[in-house]
Amino acid sequence: MTPYYKHPSAFVDDGAQIGENTKIWHFCHIMPEAQIGKDCSLGQNVFVANQVRIGNNVKIQNNVSLYEGVTCEDDVFLGPSMVLTNVINPRSAVSRKTEYKPTLIRKGASVGANATIVCGNTIGQYAFIAAGAVITKNVPDFALMAGVPARRIGWMSEHGERLTFDDAGKAKCLATGEAYELQNGAVKKIPNTNE
Repeated sequence: MTPYYKHPSAFVDDGAQIGENTKIWHFCHIMPEAQIGKDCSLGQNVFVANQVRIGNNVKIQNNVSLYEGVTCEDDVFLGPSMVLTNVINPRSAVSRKTEYKPTLIRKGASVGANATIVCGNTIGQYAFIAAGAVITKNVPDFALMAGVPARRIGWMSEHGERLTFDDAGKAKCLATGEAYELQNGAVKKIPNTNE
């Protein structure tokens, strides 16, 4: 008995490492050298290639392919039909298997439906990529990115609320009250000293 759930229509190749309580739904294919953490959910028609690393509590919606070179840290959300690549200049007649560029999606980041992440970039912690955005460069922690190509249009809290900074560079999450600071174009969460 496996410690995870696999729908009968899904293929999990021998050798794949999958954590407890992960759910793999209809028509998924997990390659033998993939690593998937615990408490993940892979929606219908998800493909996970060899050498892909997926952390814990990652939610991957329908029709997403994770190719070699992709790493998702814990608590990442990948929206329906979003796209990841691993070659910058593909040609059908030219083998580029030695030229794969890595993509790193850091802890807590969310990528919206139909967004595209061009390979070779890092999505920062708790960044929020809007639906349909095309990411062509590294994304800072907590950044809200939208457009084609994507540009930063704001900042988001860990909880997923838009942050509004005052003149002193301070903001609070409207949902949790947690405090954030903006300095030199970078956002940091201010630790709660009352804990």
